[in-house]
Amino acid sequence: MGVNVAVVAVDAGNSKTDVALIGQDGTVLSTARGGGFQPPVVGVEAAVDVLAVALERAVDGLGGPLGSVGHVSACLANADLPVEEAELTRALEARGWAATVEVRNDTFAVLRAGVDEPRGVAVVCGAGINCVGMAPDGRTARFPAIGRISGDWGGGSGLAEEALWFAARAEDGRGEPTELVRALPGHFGLGSMYALIEALHRGAIPRARRHELTPVLFATAAAGDPVADSLVERLAEEVVALASVALARLELLEEEVPVLLGGSVLAARHPRLNDRIAELLAARAPKAVARVVAQPPVLGAALLGLDRTGAAGEVHRRLRAQYAA
Repeated sequence: MGVNVAVVAVDAGNSKTDVALIGQDGTVLSTARGGGFQPPVVGVEAAVDVLAVALERAVDGLGGPLGSVGHVSACLANADLPVEEAELTRALEARGWAATVEVRNDTFAVLRAGVDEPRGVAVVCGAGINCVGMAPDGRTARFPAIGRISGDWGGGSGLAEEALWFAARAEDGRGEPTELVRALPGHFGLGSMYALIEALHRGAIPRARRHELTPVLFATAAAGDPVADSLVERLAEEVVALASVALARLELLEEEVPVLLGGSVLAARHPRLNDRIAELLAARAPKAVARVVAQPPVLGAALLGLDRTGAAGEVHRRLRAQYAA
């Protein structure tokens, strides 16, 4: 007789995938990590193959044969629109991994990991920026979050681009002075913005390394540079705009509710940014409480799966305790 799994929890981001196999009583039976989930780059089937490899590793870690599998709860990057969630749900159902499958955007995992019930809002700012909200009655609030065409601003990549723009204009005289003109090229050991522009344009510095400039921006802002600080201020305003709109859609603006902050930029706890978010949020949603999510998103995927199976109470507490250990 095999090991029965109640929930296969999947948290898949652009750079890595975490899988956890959860028993009916909330016990974590096995975990595994795999590669990034990028269907826009490699196609849906190849992206799902990456999930399959991680799942196989988790099954290998069970210590015995796999029995029945009840539900797959997959929180996936690049599942930004409901139509994409539906497409990915069909792709996972076709693999026959479980009796039922539910796909959500990976931001929902961040939110559910940080709350005791599906109630609140999460804003995630990593490479990009996104926001979702949930209410116990099943209502959700979300945004397309696919870049400038959907009205987005912010995220590590966007901040790096903005910093480069201001620094380039400062060096050639089109813009106001800023210490970014020295700090950004200095990060790469270069002496001028012109040298940095050339290195980025011609590939001497890979595009993927641009995200390294985001911490440089925050350090420059903390040192008192007005231009860098204006970008930090704008990001704080954007985070609060997303959160307050989501709260309004869920009719939670006047209630005590968590606003969870996740992703590499917000989890870095830059004092200027996170303190300003708290100040602005207090003006827009006085009873909301902003805090950084410490729990791993795969826990949120697992809790969403257990919600679907009807488990609650002690099962949830047992699961959380294992991730807190």
